[in-house]
Parts: sequence; structure tokens; C-alpha cells
Amino acid sequence: MTVVLDHLAIGAPVLTDGWELFGGVLGGTWVYGGDSPGFWWGQLEFAAGPKIELLTPTGGPDAAFLERFLTARGAGPHHFNFIVTDIQATLARIRALGIEPVGVNLDSPYWKEAFLHPRDVHGIVIQVAWQGGTPPSDTPPGELPEPGPAAMLDLVEHHVGDLTAATRLFTEVLDGRLEAAGDDAAELTWPGGKRIRLVREEGLPLGGSLHHIRFTRAEGAFSAQDRERADLLAKRLGLAVELA
Repeated sequence: MTVVLDHLAIGAPVLTDGWELFGGVLGGTWVYGGDSPGFWWGQLEFAAGPKIELLTPTGGPDAAFLERFLTARGAGPHHFNFIVTDIQATLARIRALGIEPVGVNLDSPYWKEAFLHPRDVHGIVIQVAWQGGTPPSDTPPGELPEPGPAAMLDLVEHHVGDLTAATRLFTEVLDGRLEAAGDDAAELTWPGGKRIRLVREEGLPLGGSLHHIRFTRAEGAFSAQDRERADLLAKRLGLAVELA
């Protein structure tokens, strides 16, 4: 069985700022997206690192989970997604850690999923999913600009109250390769240049919080204008983005 960090999802009431930041400034290119019950989603990929998924509610009872999130917290990081080759084995690993998945849906022959509540997994929703084939690519949104110079999503830094438990989750259940570990931080990697740094920080709501994401240009450097635009757009999206 393999597990791969596929994307970081960000929820927002409107997605124009997300397209401009992750496409126009950071060079993300359209992969696929479309309507699901209660929300619309779209994914951009980069020269390396996990994809970014943008989510927005579209109304009706199925939108309640995302509307609650936006009402309580505003725009911001919503979940990590991990694609697995054996979802039953992954669920068994999760339960062996004493965590009970929620929203388990194994009915579709094309997509099977389950979620881990943020209070159980250090402050952010984790989605584990099995995907049967590549989803059809819908038309890119009209607000998506021409991509800027290629960039890599080099790092996701997530702060946690219990570093030992978080490291165990991301290694034993989610197959992260532990590259470095200390008393206050641990670095984990997955294939394709996908990297999460866990940093110990006490007193966080739900025991954890996504701290920032870092991008590097594949060639050249970010300009002062890039940095100014990225900072403004990221704040509107409830994110901290570092341009290295």
C-alpha cells in the first residue's frame, strides 16, 4: 500500500483571489475540477510539491460543512488530502491509533473517502481517499489568469501541540518519510517534492494550525511586486505564504 500527499485545500467565499495568487503569481496550472454536491472545487499543480485545491460553497444542504467553516473561521486552509491505494488498510491504521474516521463513503467505484476531524489530528481536517482513474477535466474558470513563471510548493509548515503524536500519525498512518526530527520540529517528505514540517507550539486551538506555505521559483527569483501581490492575496485567503 502507498499513501501520497496529493493536495492542500483552501476554502473561500469567492475564488478570484486564489486563482490570481496560485495561478497568476505562483505559476499554478489547471488540472481538473468541477461541481460536487454543495460546493465547487478546482485544482492547480506546480513544478513540484502538492497541488492546491480551491473550494467554494454553492448552496443547499450539502454546502453546510463548508459554510460552517467559513462562518466560523473565514477563508483559510480546510484540509490535507492523501491519496491511498488501499483505503480499508488505511482506515484500519487510523483506528489502530484510536482515531475514528468520519464521513466514510466507500460506495462509489471511482472515489472512496473518509475524513479525520481536526480535533483528532492536530487542528486541520485530513481527507484520505482512493481514486479510480483520473477525473475528467472541466473547463478552467474564467477568472484563472495565464500562469506566471513556474514555482514549486516547497514546504507546508504545520504547528502542533503534540509533536510526538503528530509525527506518528504522519509517518505510521500517512507514510511520510521522516527526514529530520528534534525536540521542537520534524520534517516529512512524500514523492514528488511534497514536504510537511511539523513544529511544536503550545496553546493552539484544536491542538494545531497550519502556519504557512512556502514557494520557490523554478528559475529566477520573485520580484518585490510579486511579494507584495502575494502577501495581499494570501491575507484575503486566510493564509501566510512565504516566497523563498
